[in-house]
This record gives sequence, C-alpha cells and structure tokens, in this order.
Amino acid sequence: MPVLANPSFPLNNDTVTPGFLGFGVFLALLVALVFLVRSMNKQIGKIQAPREADLKQREWERAQAASASKPKAKAESEDKSEAEVKARSGAKAPGKASDDEPAPGAGT
Repeated sequence: MPVLANPSFPLNNDTVTPGFLGFGVFLALLVALVFLVRSMNKQIGKIQAPREADLKQREWERAQAASASKPKAKAESEDKSEAEVKARSGAKAPGKASDDEPAPGAGT
C-alpha cells in the first residue's frame, strides 16, 4: 500500500503550496474573467440611455404642449359654464334640444 504522506517530512504553510494545478486553475479563471468583462462592456455600450439634453428637451416640449392646451381647456370650460347659466335661466343651450322637444331628425 502506498504512503501518501511521509511522516518524516513536516507539513506546514511553507511546504504545502497549490502547485502548478492551482496556478493553472487561477489563470483559467482570470482569462474567463477578462472575456466576461469585455462582453459586459459591449452589452452595456449597446444600451440607448437618454442623455441629459434629450431629457430637458422632452420636458420643455411637454411644458409647451401643456401651456398650449390650457387656453383651449379654459375656453371650453367657459363655454360649458355659459351653457349651464343659460340652461338654469330657461334659455336653451346652443345645439341642444330641450327635454320637451324631440331632437331634430329623430323619428316619432
């Protein structure tokens, strides 16, 4: 039966080393890491993230669109409020038929 450890040879941190196999495994892991990092950088480079200037431009365009739509919304709300006042006073709102009259073009 072969003896794996020679009792006359002391085993300590100075005599036990990883050897060539440990160095080879470490080197293979290092090479794999280099390839993975390169691949990751390529993938991250493909991402189309919006730039600061683009975000500011979009925000400005939204503000312009919102300010342009406010006068329309305000005018529409004023038209509705005028129609409500006329309806309360007994006058017909333009384009609306009263409850007593059938709508024009409606069958009897």
